Amino acid sequence: MMAASKPVEPQSGSGLPRWQVALLVGTPIVLGVGAIYLWNRSRTKEKQGRRDGERKTPEGSASPVPAQAQQDGAANRAAREQDMSPLDRAQAAKNKGNKYFKASKYEQAIQCYTEAISLCPKDQKGDLSTFYQNRAAAYEQQMKWAEVVQDCSQAVELNPRYVKALFRRAKAQERLDKKKECLEDVTAVCILEAFQNQQSMLLADKVLKLLGKEKAKEKYKNREPLMPSPQFIKSYFSSFTDDIISQPLQKGEKNDEDKDKEGEAAEVTESSGYLKAKQYMEEENYDKIISECSKEVESQGKYMAEALLLRATFYLLIGNATAAQPDLDQVINMESANVKLRANALIKRGSMYMQQQQPQLSTQDFNMAAEIDTHNADVYHHRGQLKILLDQVEEAVADFDECILLRPDSALAQAQKCFALYRQAYTGSNPSQVQTAMDGFEDVIRRFPKCAECYALYAQALTDQQQFGKADEMYDKCIELEPDNATTYVHKGLLQLQWKQDLDMGLELISKAIEIDNKCDFAYETMGTIEVQRGNLDKAIDMFNKAINLAKSEMEMAHLYSLCDAAYAQTEVAKKYGLKPPTL
Repeated sequence: MMAASKPVEPQSGSGLPRWQVALLVGTPIVLGVGAIYLWNRSRTKEKQGRRDGERKTPEGSASPVPAQAQQDGAANRAAREQDMSPLDRAQAAKNKGNKYFKASKYEQAIQCYTEAISLCPKDQKGDLSTFYQNRAAAYEQQMKWAEVVQDCSQAVELNPRYVKALFRRAKAQERLDKKKECLEDVTAVCILEAFQNQQSMLLADKVLKLLGKEKAKEKYKNREPLMPSPQFIKSYFSSFTDDIISQPLQKGEKNDEDKDKEGEAAEVTESSGYLKAKQYMEEENYDKIISECSKEVESQGKYMAEALLLRATFYLLIGNATAAQPDLDQVINMESANVKLRANALIKRGSMYMQQQQPQLSTQDFNMAAEIDTHNADVYHHRGQLKILLDQVEEAVADFDECILLRPDSALAQAQKCFALYRQAYTGSNPSQVQTAMDGFEDVIRRFPKCAECYALYAQALTDQQQFGKADEMYDKCIELEPDNATTYVHKGLLQLQWKQDLDMGLELISKAIEIDNKCDFAYETMGTIEVQRGNLDKAIDMFNKAINLAKSEMEMAHLYSLCDAAYAQTEVAKKYGLKPPTL
């Protein structure tokens, strides 16, 4: 959820640790930033173009025909062929095939390559593998994908590290909708090329995303609802200031017996399901909230709008957007309801649409919320976060300004404004504006020394600037203010890896995060990523699976499946070809 406790992640930049950049095949983490980094440093565009072009053609040039040969009669040529060795005759057939290939006469090229294969001695494995690969290239031009796979498989069997044959087979497997097989082949290619070829990286990314989406769609539909940790729930509600349903029970909501008990949690004895649900919230007894809200809704009680909104909020928290949407729709369309309830429902539905990758619907909801409740600071705060995700930084800053105008004490909005300005300056390579944004952070933490998320956002910017020591101090401040925030420990752990290459300290901090909150999917995901870098692929897969079971949206789950499938493909490639990427 956009309103959750994780700071807004930057969409690009060089702040990623190199260990995180280098190896994970095609995952969103790598291709968001790492692939660009790797491609830029690997070679010039001219060399890259040449390399990409090579893949489309058969191996070995078509030898120019000497003038003498053109003048000789067929009898002389036949006599010369008799004197040639079987391998020379096979090479001649291949060269003839290459000429036909270049002339786009693929059927004749296939006949020549078939002749080359039949003439080639079986112990000449290198040449034989080339002939099969060349025939596969011709079949590829005819879109005969099964034949491409068959010939490339022969080539790979003869030469297991044959990049061109592996990549051609990967593309054919994709055409045949064999995503798992395609992923294994392209993973082998990426490792053999040290992750330095744009074509193979993009194919890996494409297949991983498709696999991730397919698996997430199936799993998410049938998953058991899972309540997040109390830390996550409290952090989620703390991101709203104008949210009626998250406020403690008011005196007027308590029954008569409790009105004199100042400072004590209300003991609700009347039959209002909503008031009971509110009491359970105060007691952190979150599992009972949905059923109590349902009682209020079914009886069409006094607090029906509040109960619908609270129930929808918990449906979203347990990852059941399908159940949440009708409740949110009903509150939004309930003109008799308090305008703050309707605006809050629009914010939550807008955030839900953003998670479902429907930014237009999301923007519509936020705009409607701003229209019906112009003085609601939450609307501008959360719309500002949406605008950062959409890379609309100027609009984000305007929204944060509006939020600050309405609530000058909103430390988080001020810090997020600094972060938006920082990202804009950083991606635009404007050093003076970067410094202005960094000074802005200093001002915010001076004025709001108790806001943990201000330190967290500042730490992210400092890490980008490679001011690691100061970033570490900021994370320590966060931990001091919120010792039960698992996410901070993960960020601090990542920092140790980037700053000091201290693997043990990094793992210790991420383990601490899991100890504090065993439902912190971010911690399991990060631990899995590190285990991939260490070459512990089975352990990595276990960590990713734990994160998958905790994912709060189908989109998050799809991303985690991509990571898991990338690790699994690497285990298969290691078994089949003995190929492993370098490890930490």
